Amino acid sequence: MSRTNIWRDMKNLCKDANVNPDKVFPHNLRHLFARVFYGIEKDIAKLADILGHSSINTTRIYIISTGTEHRQRMENMRLVI
Repeated sequence: MSRTNIWRDMKNLCKDANVNPDKVFPHNLRHLFARVFYGIEKDIAKLADILGHSSINTTRIYIISTGTEHRQRMENMRLVI
């Protein structure tokens, strides 16, 4: 399967799912994999190896959390009133 085939299939699935195809790209799958893998394993060095990154700083881009995610985690910790 080539990148072009994946691209075309993803865009076709968008139409079926009523998702804006301008927001969906094959590279999104790489980011999704990275976030899920890191969420389970918590091993950024192993993730960097899997993704083929020579620098962990590059891998960090894939697992950066949003401000909303940070705030939700803080609230779940119940350390702040």
